[in-house]
Amino acid sequence: MSDTMAPAPKLERRITVEKGVDVSAILMRPAASRALYVMAHGAGAGMRHAFMEAAAERMAARGIATLRYQFPYVERNSRRIDPEPLLLATVRAAVAAGREAAGSVPVLAGGKSMGGRMTSRAAAAEPLDGAFDGIGGIAFFGFPLHPAGQPGVSRAEHLSRVALPMLFLQGTRDDLADLTLLAPIVERLGDRATLRVIEHADHSFHVLKRSGRTDDEVLDELADAVAEWREGLA
Repeated sequence: MSDTMAPAPKLERRITVEKGVDVSAILMRPAASRALYVMAHGAGAGMRHAFMEAAAERMAARGIATLRYQFPYVERNSRRIDPEPLLLATVRAAVAAGREAAGSVPVLAGGKSMGGRMTSRAAAAEPLDGAFDGIGGIAFFGFPLHPAGQPGVSRAEHLSRVALPMLFLQGTRDDLADLTLLAPIVERLGDRATLRVIEHADHSFHVLKRSGRTDDEVLDELADAVAEWREGLA
């Protein structure tokens, strides 16, 4: 799909989170954008990780611009994750920057693993106005429902307070999201939540060779799912 399109330009940006704290960002916007997705990275890798880059390129080929951004701890080259208030402040600042960059096209938000969860945490804290006012929805690339080997649902308790459409992209081999626990949560969220199961994929959306699928095929499926979901939003 659109594989022959010219690559979308990448523009380096800076986003001010609060006094004395600013982070890097990359805006990738194809010529005919139909939406802009503000995309946060996961806990263990920054915005330049291969998955983030490949996902942004696939979405650009489908008319979805992206604004990828760093959390402050990654900007400092630290492995110690920032306190949650700073993570949420970063999400809000990035979403505000995305709204500014988007112009007249709709804005989506979310991200990979922790980045997606922090986006929904921020949206749950201010569901009616503020940074998330006017955002079209949140897309999760692997919602981290629980730590590996410790099934539970407490990390999803805030989702009922998110007054936005949500798309959950989850692999069947994701050891951070037992689908038998996640599926009922999504069902209880009602019409505003959609679960797209990615066969044979793990939390990083890698697939085993014996599955008969490739990582490239999974990336295409993920990007198609986001584009289809976006077109279905009111």
